[in-house]
Amino acid sequence: MDPATFIPLLRRLSRARAGDGVLHLPAGLSAQEALQTIRAALKALEPATATPSRLDPRHTGARIHIDGAARGNPGPAGIGVVLVGPDGTVLERIHRYIGQATNNVAEYQALLAGLTRAQALGWKELHIYSDSELLVRQIEGRYQVKHPSLRPLHASARQQMAGFHRVTIQHVPREQNAEADALANRGIDEARGSAGRSTAGLGRDGGER
Repeated sequence: MDPATFIPLLRRLSRARAGDGVLHLPAGLSAQEALQTIRAALKALEPATATPSRLDPRHTGARIHIDGAARGNPGPAGIGVVLVGPDGTVLERIHRYIGQATNNVAEYQALLAGLTRAQALGWKELHIYSDSELLVRQIEGRYQVKHPSLRPLHASARQQMAGFHRVTIQHVPREQNAEADALANRGIDEARGSAGRSTAGLGRDGGER
């Protein structure tokens, strides 16, 4: 469930009244919706690093989780990066508004920001996790980079990655990248002065390739 969907439901759920051994839900909120909302909220609150067993078990060094978000394609865009040290401790979280961009451009900008910070921290081995299949496959060389706006970003990313002793990149489901996703949207919200998140026209791997 998308945060923009479950947050309003969570607000409605907070108005539930406690009874004698029962919980009286607000009108229009079913028990099934209440359970789904609670589960979605728990999943969103769990940091991405809380489920290492779902990631490639061979990747035990420093890692970054990256994500980009664009509301519209193109539209207001932001990036989110979570930098995790070799011991599994989250060292930094980055969120930033990058102006008008497509989702794919935002994904690449998140990757470049993560690589820059990893280099500054002196990391030599790095494992990258992204929920953008397009970005991952392009970095792996399995997909061609056809769109002119992505080619320089792809080239910059490859150049930065060459500065590490070893770099791997892995595509993961969105639920395993929830914290980076939340940071990317936070970057947009803070720049626009928005208290909530709109998903109208939200693009995922859309636009250029």
